[in-house]
Amino acid sequence: MNSAAPNWTTSAKGTDREAMARMSSKLVLESPASETQITADMSGYPARDESESLFEQVAWLYVFCREKLFRDDTDRISAALWPGGAPPEGTRMIELGCGPGFYACRFARRFAQLSVIGVDRSDRQLIWARDRAQSLGLANCHFERVNVLDIPCDESHFDVLIASRLFTVLPEREQAIAEMHRVLRPGGRCFIAEPRHAFRASVPLVAMWMLARATQFHNGYREPRKAVTLAGAEFRQLFATQPWRECKYWQDGRYQYALCEKA
Repeated sequence: MNSAAPNWTTSAKGTDREAMARMSSKLVLESPASETQITADMSGYPARDESESLFEQVAWLYVFCREKLFRDDTDRISAALWPGGAPPEGTRMIELGCGPGFYACRFARRFAQLSVIGVDRSDRQLIWARDRAQSLGLANCHFERVNVLDIPCDESHFDVLIASRLFTVLPEREQAIAEMHRVLRPGGRCFIAEPRHAFRASVPLVAMWMLARATQFHNGYREPRKAVTLAGAEFRQLFATQPWRECKYWQDGRYQYALCEKA
């Protein structure tokens, strides 16, 4: 799964950092559409193509949201995946849609015995992720540009898999679940966290669309204009498409969770 790092210039990353540094903690945005206007069906997604990505054009804004606005489920994930307290030596973990490497780096730092890889489609998000891992001195954490629907590894390769907020921007949900099941070893576990309320979950996308439209002439991006969320029954049914040994589901405030073990 190794590949050469993308050839981004230092000035591009520097521009991102300067923009994030100027970001006020009191970010004021236009209100997204009301919650009743935001549905949890596929109509929220644009056609899947090779259009430009908001995660490339305004990468720093998503990094800010991940760092300052999203819930940190590190402890919750750890307790669910390893009830005994720690993973065995050599455990392989993959984070799908890792963005700037928030969880991948946290787990690699917490558990030195882990071998962690984060995958994402955005080159610029991966620049942030690699920079984070390097600054923390994490030799056990790596990042690759990978399509989460077609992970280039053998079956049963990973022991644990995590993904957070992946389905808010990814319409091919069943295909993603099938790929998760494929890459996990028998007895391997996946932990999935998804927001429940589209109105609040849409704030990052609305902000990214607004900024991109204000600063770019291009108006076609592959991400939806607002987050697409799943009702509880839809969320549970999604995992029923694969022959898991066991799945547990629960909700906590604005998020819902699934913990599934492969037979």
